[in-house]
Amino acid sequence: MSTFKSDFMRTVAERGYLHQCTDPEGLDALAAGGVVTAYIGFDATASSLHAGSLVPIMMLRTLQRTGHKPIVLMGGGTTKVGDPSGKDESRRMLTAAQIDANIAGIKGIFERFLTFGDGPTDAVMVNNDDWLSDLKYIDFLREYGPHFTINRMMTFDSVKLRLEREQPLTFLEFNYMILQAYDFVELARRRNCVLQMGGSDQWGNIVNGVELGRRVENRALFGLTTPLLTTASGAKMGKTAAGAVWLNADMLSPYDYWQYWRNTEDADVGRFLRLFTELPVAEIARLESAQGAEINDAKKVLAHAATTLCHGEAAALAAAETARKTFEEGAIAADLPTIEVPAAELAGGIPAFDLLRRAGLAASGGEARRLIKGGGGRVNDLAIASDTQPVTAADVNADGVIKLSAGKKRHVLVRPV
Repeated sequence: MSTFKSDFMRTVAERGYLHQCTDPEGLDALAAGGVVTAYIGFDATASSLHAGSLVPIMMLRTLQRTGHKPIVLMGGGTTKVGDPSGKDESRRMLTAAQIDANIAGIKGIFERFLTFGDGPTDAVMVNNDDWLSDLKYIDFLREYGPHFTINRMMTFDSVKLRLEREQPLTFLEFNYMILQAYDFVELARRRNCVLQMGGSDQWGNIVNGVELGRRVENRALFGLTTPLLTTASGAKMGKTAAGAVWLNADMLSPYDYWQYWRNTEDADVGRFLRLFTELPVAEIARLESAQGAEINDAKKVLAHAATTLCHGEAAALAAAETARKTFEEGAIAADLPTIEVPAAELAGGIPAFDLLRRAGLAASGGEARRLIKGGGGRVNDLAIASDTQPVTAADVNADGVIKLSAGKKRHVLVRPV
């Protein structure tokens, strides 16, 4: 790590972002000598990104903080095709209007992590639909098709894994890697972009872009990937039993976001502090060496820092205070996530398992039943006796709500309307 001369390469190495690089020494020299323009692509498959996208977002932030220029490439065009990487089946086809709406929802996330503007290191957001939608297909194939062989394309994981599992890979999806490589060349031409970054599942696509740039533009381009993250217990990053950990507050409350980080497994605390906060490395080393009850303090530091980056310090402090009131004082905090249910439904009674599912405390009815059977489902802090136990208007407390819980740390308020 210490052999790198540039702040950028030193930082990505010491904080655990660096997995593969096409030419680490060449990229280091370039970054040490001036401003490097780099991009990461994000397809607009939903109206928010989730915590699984945080490593690439933090990579762009690190790039900017170390004196370089980030490009956020929104895949308005490639979303129409669908990236087969890591997928067992084709993505759902979205309309142009749905894609535009998703991009609008995602934009605000990047404004919280990056500084946008016209300066030399200010971030810019670009949409690849600007050039992909105007391609003349035959002309495009004639110019760029000869640089890709089917033999080589069949060796990439995104293709190989789908075929090994005997899942169909459409010709539309097969084009994706060519379009991504072309994006890199277009950004090199339009924005003098020399570096593409992404998760390790994108390595093949990134290398294609580097090679295409050399062949058609005679340009030296670079690729860098980050490790694909799983938690210490093997769970996929950014997923919980109740669903995705969204980065937009209208899809996941800042309190639930704070709780996600607070519930980090002990073995992941140090790694997550390096990846998802900007605390000094020496301070992180001290925190990750904590034992016993002190490791919970380290998790609160992680939760505060990660929530501050995504939602602002006021939201992080409010989440911590809500947690303190809920767990230490046993009070019902007004900032807990709330769902509304028709009063008429409550009057007739709602099966406890179904209400847990509707509150997002379980991903399915079956999971809710297992939660109750294991003693983890509670109404107003009392264990639910059976999955069909009705939750009724009689359970509404003096605050006008019903407190629904999954375990000791996850709570939702049910408000009759």
